[in-house]
Amino acid sequence: MNEPSFETVNPGLERHAWRRRFLSRMNRIRHLLRTRWWVPLAGLCLGLGGAFAWQHFRAPEYFSSGRMMMSMKLTLPEGSVYTEELSNFLGTQLALMQSGGVQNRAHARTIAQLAAPGGQPVELKVTVMPRTTIFVLQASGADPRYTQTFLDAVMEEYAALKREMRTQTSETTLAGLTEEVLRLQKELRKLDTDLADFQSSNSVVLLQEQGNSAGNYLAALNQRLAISKSEYDLIQALTLDQDLERRQSAEGADTHAGANLGGATVQPALASTETDYLKAKQQILLLKADRDEMSQFLRPKHPKMIALSDEIARRERLLDIYRQQSADQLDSRKSALALQIKSLEREAQDWDARNLEISRKTAEYERLKANSQRVQALYDRLLATMQTLDVNKEISPESVTIVEKATPALPDQPNPAKLVALGLAAGLGLAFLVLLVIDRLDDRMCSFSELQDLFDEETLGQIPREKAPKGASGPLLLQPQDQRHGFAEANRNLRSSILFAGADPGARKTLLITSSVPGEGKSMTAANLALTLASSESRVLLIDADLRKGLLHERLGLKMERGLSEVLAGRVPWREAITATSTPNLTLLPRGSVTHRSSELFLAPAAGKLLRQLAAEYDFVVLDTPPVMAADDAATLAPLADSTIFVVRAEYTSARVARAALELLYQRRVKVLGLVFNAVRPSAADYYYYKYHDYYASYPEAAGG
Repeated sequence: MNEPSFETVNPGLERHAWRRRFLSRMNRIRHLLRTRWWVPLAGLCLGLGGAFAWQHFRAPEYFSSGRMMMSMKLTLPEGSVYTEELSNFLGTQLALMQSGGVQNRAHARTIAQLAAPGGQPVELKVTVMPRTTIFVLQASGADPRYTQTFLDAVMEEYAALKREMRTQTSETTLAGLTEEVLRLQKELRKLDTDLADFQSSNSVVLLQEQGNSAGNYLAALNQRLAISKSEYDLIQALTLDQDLERRQSAEGADTHAGANLGGATVQPALASTETDYLKAKQQILLLKADRDEMSQFLRPKHPKMIALSDEIARRERLLDIYRQQSADQLDSRKSALALQIKSLEREAQDWDARNLEISRKTAEYERLKANSQRVQALYDRLLATMQTLDVNKEISPESVTIVEKATPALPDQPNPAKLVALGLAAGLGLAFLVLLVIDRLDDRMCSFSELQDLFDEETLGQIPREKAPKGASGPLLLQPQDQRHGFAEANRNLRSSILFAGADPGARKTLLITSSVPGEGKSMTAANLALTLASSESRVLLIDADLRKGLLHERLGLKMERGLSEVLAGRVPWREAITATSTPNLTLLPRGSVTHRSSELFLAPAAGKLLRQLAAEYDFVVLDTPPVMAADDAATLAPLADSTIFVVRAEYTSARVARAALELLYQRRVKVLGLVFNAVRPSAADYYYYKYHDYYASYPEAAGG
């Protein structure tokens, strides 16, 4: 049963991954600049040439400048609001100077002054000097006289426009205020009429007196009603005896629970019958006490005891009569209190409605009075504003002064250093844009970090780039006591990575070497891997499975009479086709005769049977196959091998093509053991073998390649 896996995020690993991607990107940029150095150079030359050509062929341009000052005098009475923020005032004036209206008027004025047949394009630029209200105007155009006259016209037309706007604004404001005053006058007249009509039908003084008296009387009624309801609820809750004792205690303490309001006593005094009832009850209690005391000395049938019991019975009968009369009187009191509560409630409702009507009329009067006062205050304020505006409408809140008229237009003399700098900057920008496009279109990997970022497969080793000798088609194979120490160590490292990859050594006996396209060095990698495996005392068979263009026999300096194509066709036993090499423990099964039916030969059962026999005979079987994207041979033969090693050439292999080749292998259920990064530039930032060449200075002569 598989155990659950828990993924943990290590901040250190994330940080190192980011650093690796950054260094990979920097290495790619460095490689791009090193290989495409002519692009920035061409961009610089193009930028300089364009700058000088622009300077030579452009039409002459003349500049004229002038200055205007604006003096602001803002009178803000208390309570008034200025409609434009002071921080935006200067920006508003600047935009107004550059507006089309001012410039059109300036062009018309210039044409009239110079009697020119038509206007000429002039560029106007306006700035504000820091911490001042001085505007600096600059005009540039092809005609010096027209440019100077136009700038003067702009300043004069701006001042004229400000005067027109001020006059128009004052007149418009005055007309608006007059219309508003007339409207308020009509509204005020109507409010005064409504207030007079209300006062003619209602006495304001009487309303106030009635409101006070009605409120006081209503409060007294509510108090009597509350006392009556409390008394009624108490009588309902008490028994007859409890009520009589409460009233008797109240009379004894000379305290009344309710006040005598309107001739009706909320809590009346005890009636004679109720008093007799209480006295009879007390006498019975006294007689019973005497009987209890006499019973200690006399027998129950003693004449005195009998007479005393008879007297107690007679008084108890009389007590029942008094109790019934008192109960009837209590019911009568309850009925009287209920009638009194209803009467008080009706009276309170009537006075409440009367009080509400008085309050409504009082509120109506106050509303009419407040509206009249509000409109009157607004009317008076507008009249005062109209008087102030009429007096001050000729006084300008700001004045525009032309400090410096337009200077004579002088030709523009661009700074040569600035021109060169702009040309160089434009050329470099264009060059880097071209490099960026090239980088986006070119997905060839230049460093080990790029390979790791683009592929998830394990990288088994990096093989450095070696120069081919003169007259040779490629680098030489590894030799005994090879002085290419970095190259030899890289191949040994590849051997070790393959030997220790995976948990099952038996799954690495037949190793198929392939790549995506021709020219990536797969045959050289296969041959050198076979040589390094053989140098570790392993019996190795190198098979040239490229039945179309295989040349391993030539690289090993052997002659070929027959080979793999004859073995798969069944014409020659495999033992007779194998050739020994000059390297101990290494034999070669050459290509054999060229055939274009290689895919059919690899699909035949004889191919799988042959690989099983060879795997049983040798420690390692290394197969060199055609590229995956060049022919179907590798994708057909790879499922028969234990593992496949995919070769990627630095600065040559396209990442998209390599990924497509790997996907094709995965579709055939091929086990890809890992990648080999071949022909890596030794000067790359993440390649290290050549950086330690001093370590091999005392290389033993007896050491083998």
